[in-house]
Formats: sequence, C-alpha cells, structure tokens
Amino acid sequence: MSFGRSLRALRIRRRWTQDELGRRSGVSRGVVARIEQGRASHVPIATLDRVTGPLGARVLVKLLWQGEGLERLLDGRHASVVDVVVRVLRAASWTVATEVSFNEYGERGSIDVFAFHPETRTLLVVEVKTVIGDAGALQSTLDRKVRLAPKLAHDRGWPVAGVGKLLVIVDSRTNRRQVARLAETFDAAFPIRSIGARRWLATPRPREPLRGLWFVTSGREAVVVRRVRVGRVRSTLRSDEHS
Repeated sequence: MSFGRSLRALRIRRRWTQDELGRRSGVSRGVVARIEQGRASHVPIATLDRVTGPLGARVLVKLLWQGEGLERLLDGRHASVVDVVVRVLRAASWTVATEVSFNEYGERGSIDVFAFHPETRTLLVVEVKTVIGDAGALQSTLDRKVRLAPKLAHDRGWPVAGVGKLLVIVDSRTNRRQVARLAETFDAAFPIRSIGARRWLATPRPREPLRGLWFVTSGREAVVVRRVRVGRVRSTLRSDEHS
C-alpha cells in the first residue's frame, strides 16, 4: 500500500491526473489506478519502472535475507574487519564469539562480535559496518542488541558487571563524511573514538562502559599503506588510530 500512496503523492504533486500519468508512461489509466490502490505487487516491475519514470522516481528492488546477512555474505570487507576486531580483542584476553544469532521475545538478529572479559566481567557488543546507511536505525539496532546482551551472556555462563558497545566502521571518505555530517548524533552516541576505544579494550572498565566508534581500514588499501610506510606487510589490515 505504501508504494501506491507514494505514487499518488508524486502524481498529485505534479498536478497530473491518472490519465495524464498513464499517457506519459505509456500505460492505461487502469494500471495507474491499480497501483495507487495498493495492488502494485500484481504489476510487473518493468511496468512500475515505466510509471514512476515520468515522476522523476525509480523503483529499487532489494533482496533481503536474515536482516543484513546477505550484505555481509557478499561483502568480503565485513569479514576482514571482523577479523581485525577479533584479533585485537583476543590479544587483550577477551573471550570472543562472532555472528551470534538471537531470538529473544520476538526480537531477532545477530551480533557481529560478542565478547566477554573474564577478569573484569565486562561484556562488549560490537557492530561492524562497511557503509553507513540510516544513522538513527543503526543506533537503534545497536542499542537493542546491547539491551539484550546480558540475557545472551547469562545463557553462556558469563557473569556480567557492565556492558559496552563499539561501532566499527570501514574507513572511507564516504563514511567519514557521513559521520562528520551527522556529528551531533554520532558524538552523543559514541563519544569515545578510535584511540580511546583501543585503550579501553586493552583495559576494560565495567563501571565506565565503552560507547565507542573505531574506524578501521580494510582490504588491499591497508596492505598498500603498510608497504609504503614500513616496507613490508605485517598484516592484511591496518587500524586507523585517528578519529
């Protein structure tokens, strides 16, 4: 129904009748009416694209699978960055699990990196993003995972004294511009940035839970940078220590 309402709103904005939109898109008035009445699912995608074209809109078809699971499956960078986070955490004596699925009280999803520091009884929820989409939805999703984290930790036998959250973002100009553009939102949600976050991971403080953002360089770009700077490749990924 939302597709039909959107089409109708765009048509009215142009002050076109259904007949006019049909004429401009090469379809009958009946097809336009059918779409606006909420029956777009019965109309071929090619026809939907023809109808929306004259309005300056376009049809986007997206295949969804297990939330963001398909994007992660197709994006090797995501796995590479997760590997960096895991190695850093394990080096600091964290117990680490990846892609932890949950289904609690009807809320489903998965946590990219779920870690526990036995010595301090600190729990950490890590969200890895290769691209920043809706910042509000991103923060809401991560906060939901943090809220459910103690229950998931209890199921694993982890006695929790505090829960931290860490947003790890692939370092790119686009992502940095997005964070800068929404500085107020990101500063409030993630006041601790790359260097501070790494320090906290090394010495977690459950009474001062981490709310951090860490930019990480991934893939071949990291290899090239390391070759130029130190003359040889020590790892396949380099963490950026600048916020």
